[in-house]
Amino acid sequence: MTDNNPFEAIMKQAQEMAKSFPAMDAFTPKGFEAMMGTMPKDVMDMVFGDKLNTGGLDARTRILLTLAGLTMQGAQNDLALRQTVRHALEAGATKQHIVETIGQMSAFAGIPAMTRALELAQAVLDEQEDKEA
Repeated sequence: MTDNNPFEAIMKQAQEMAKSFPAMDAFTPKGFEAMMGTMPKDVMDMVFGDKLNTGGLDARTRILLTLAGLTMQGAQNDLALRQTVRHALEAGATKQHIVETIGQMSAFAGIPAMTRALELAQAVLDEQEDKEA
């Protein structure tokens, strides 16, 4: 019997393989996030809205529900939460809609999850204000 951990060996091998890709040195999650675009409102209305589901939820409501779900998960996925805030703004949500959606989740997900989600959302809202200024 050996003391080698097979998972550790696999992880080490994967790290060595990743080093062989020159672009991996320059990869950052923030850089990847910058490459992701925001879906245009018309597309969101068609895909998430009530265009194909007459009388259903509109895109803004669906995106706000997604934001609530991400908050309920503890706001663990920074990228997804920030991108969802961007999509919510594009779909017509206001800052108040976003803050209220996250705040409502404090009763279900707890104050730490709400606080984390608000911090991530505020970064996007500040970014948006800088673009508009």
